[in-house]
Amino acid sequence: MEILRMYKQDPPRGMLFKEAVYEPEDRTLMVTKGRVGNEGKVSVRENVDAGKAVQLLEDFAAAAEGEGFAEIPEEEQHWVIAQYALKTKDGTERDRYLEHKASIAIGTYFAWRGLGSVEETGFGPYKLNILCLVPDVKLAVRGIQVVIRESRLDFTKLSIGSAPFADLEHPVRKYPLPSKVPFEL
Repeated sequence: MEILRMYKQDPPRGMLFKEAVYEPEDRTLMVTKGRVGNEGKVSVRENVDAGKAVQLLEDFAAAAEGEGFAEIPEEEQHWVIAQYALKTKDGTERDRYLEHKASIAIGTYFAWRGLGSVEETGFGPYKLNILCLVPDVKLAVRGIQVVIRESRLDFTKLSIGSAPFADLEHPVRKYPLPSKVPFEL
């Protein structure tokens, strides 16, 4: 799968996004665009071979750059961490199911809204962490809250933290607030 995601600041409306995704197995090129945090408009081209996809992705990038869109380097983005409190130190089979369902739900929700991507999941002592790389922390935190509630994925055990890309070791709690307990991975 090839993904090209670009953003543009639009002060009265917020940040805008354009994304092109090529799926070689399906031979489809899907382009999504809209305001970050809102479901984008989609167009799909079918029966696109790999050679044509490269050219279409290059054309997409050139057109988007012409409109003022650009990729945001990872180091300019932030980590948002959806964290579940677990009853056991290493997690159970049910916790692994939760890891799978929550990461798919968040990843899908984020992709359709230009909110970023799920980069990694993992278990810590008594915790499940889902790490997302995002351009806008506030919108991503709100998005996680919405998708976890809509997906009925145990909202009561959820905490959300964020950190700059280069400083994942010192996350700050974003939800629930206020809290007397610091957010730790």
